[in-house]
Amino acid sequence: MADPILSIIVVSYNTREMTLECLRSVYAETRTPFELIVVDNDSPDGSAEAIGREFPDAMLIAEKINHGFARANNIAAKHARGEFILLLNPDTVVLDGALDRLLAFARARPEARIWGGRTVFGDRSLNPGSCWRRITLWNLFCRAIGAAALFPRSAVLNSEGYGGWDRMSERQVDIVTGCLFLLSRADWEALDGFDPIFFMYGEEADLCMRAAEKLGARPAVTPDAVIVHYHGQSSNVRADKIVRLLQAKREIVRRHFPTWQQPLAAALLALWPWTRSVAYRLIGRESAWVDVWRRRGEWKNGFS
Repeated sequence: MADPILSIIVVSYNTREMTLECLRSVYAETRTPFELIVVDNDSPDGSAEAIGREFPDAMLIAEKINHGFARANNIAAKHARGEFILLLNPDTVVLDGALDRLLAFARARPEARIWGGRTVFGDRSLNPGSCWRRITLWNLFCRAIGAAALFPRSAVLNSEGYGGWDRMSERQVDIVTGCLFLLSRADWEALDGFDPIFFMYGEEADLCMRAAEKLGARPAVTPDAVIVHYHGQSSNVRADKIVRLLQAKREIVRRHFPTWQQPLAAALLALWPWTRSVAYRLIGRESAWVDVWRRRGEWKNGFS
């Protein structure tokens, strides 16, 4: 059998029905020759069995432990034969030939080396989480004082989220998120894939920044490749999710910020959950942010 052009990797955990919907959409909407590699991270909901029954042509790797996102993708990528590797979240639905369109965009913009598309929620409203600007002292400050949340459409106050941009134009970005993430297999191997220290969150930011530093990559996104991303369905315990996110961001600070900026960046990062926990205490309400602040020992030093 000739090698496929796309090696599509889906990592699932406890999202059986969404994963099945995602895989159905891949087969229905993709004409480019592809192989499908699914890693199930020991889901307790019968995901592996259901995937195996409905998609016997896919390569199913049913693990007995939960590796998290980074390690599971690395496991799958070792089996990839395609010219390109495409990472796709299980809580997504491919629309209107999105993967074919994304590959065409990659062929047209080879200098980007990492490519993404446009994500929408189930009601087809914009889900802005398809890409991000790398974290800086400024956007850490804006998030810490609540400005980014209060003014999400501001390009200045929500610079990390590209505030005000509707994702309806092609654009070079810093970070393409892992829900729809395309790069060549050669570049994946040159970068040695994801750093497995990242369990969930931050791995694609680290990879994009390493690609920029080592390969001169200039990641880009296109509005022509559209998927539904329900967002967060595979990680729906809010406090745990925020703890992992803060831990990953702290690690990004350690690895990619200039040494002289790191103490201030760490302080601003800690200020974000502290201000929110204080606010909820003042109004007498319990919140995930209160729990996150109590658990600061888990995230304040990144993965060290």
